Amino acid sequence: MPEKTTLERARKDAREGKAPSTQAGEFVREEIDHIREGKHGARSAKQAIAIGLSKARRAGVKLAPPKKGKTSEKTRTQAARNYAEGQKSPGRKVSTTRSRAVSTALKREGRRAASPSALSRQAHASARRRGAANRRLAAHKAIRTKATAGLRSAARKAARTRVRGR
Repeated sequence: MPEKTTLERARKDAREGKAPSTQAGEFVREEIDHIREGKHGARSAKQAIAIGLSKARRAGVKLAPPKKGKTSEKTRTQAARNYAEGQKSPGRKVSTTRSRAVSTALKREGRRAASPSALSRQAHASARRRGAANRRLAAHKAIRTKATAGLRSAARKAARTRVRGR
């Protein structure tokens, strides 16, 4: 069950007309925080994100399941089920046995999945898959939305990375 603050933040994003992926981001953030707090672990950053997206869909965020060919059929089916579950009014009580089994399994996993380096690697890999044109558009959007100080710090970081990369 998502925390009340997460639900409120996601609803606020919805009221402001933000994209479903932005609303779902709140649930992903919550999941990352849980791992960092030591509530449970995850096998990878990708798994942590998947758990967050699943929670978001079940909480009623209108985040459509991935398109055919993007992920495995199993993942798409599960995402569709979560989405449908979130769109209807509260139904059956959650199975305590199943819930406990999931929690216990996640507690056995490591905490490195939420480390800055793991998340950075995940973001980098995801960006690479999206292609150069998409990355360029994202960079242009970042320029529009960052203030002067933000741009300055981004430029400094880019310069440091260039120096290190040689």
